[in-house]
Amino acid sequence: MKQLRLGVLAGLFVVAGVLSWAAARLWDSVSTLPSVPIAAPIVLGVIAVILLATALSIRSRLRAQRERRPEAKGVEPLMAARAVVFGQASALVAALVCGMYGGTGVYLLSYLDVPARRDQAIYAGFSVLAGIGVVAAALFLERICKLPEDEDDNKAPVT
Repeated sequence: MKQLRLGVLAGLFVVAGVLSWAAARLWDSVSTLPSVPIAAPIVLGVIAVILLATALSIRSRLRAQRERRPEAKGVEPLMAARAVVFGQASALVAALVCGMYGGTGVYLLSYLDVPARRDQAIYAGFSVLAGIGVVAAALFLERICKLPEDEDDNKAPVT
């Protein structure tokens, strides 16, 4: 499984943000801009908390296993792999959603004198912060579940 790269996530964020900003400008000039849902930062925050709780649980189980505690429950490899895949998928989607709400929020910054638009800009800002929390929790989970490097893979084959 390939490791997530921060550059890829940042690239997704920037591309989604620019496209969202352009779409918000176009949509607002033609019709009424759809609102940013208040549930967006809440859902992203819940996903970040779930990822963080999973990472902390796996870390404590691995630590107990390393210290050879008698009550230590092992970590099943398939469960750890599923957690990493969930984290990676969440990080990729959060980067896109973060960019989308970020672009919309940047467009809404020019309308802060209108109370409804100001509220939408605040919701978009909180969505971006919660999305960053999802990405951070996913990267932390991935770091926890990373296997140690195998020294035999780095050596040249003997012929």
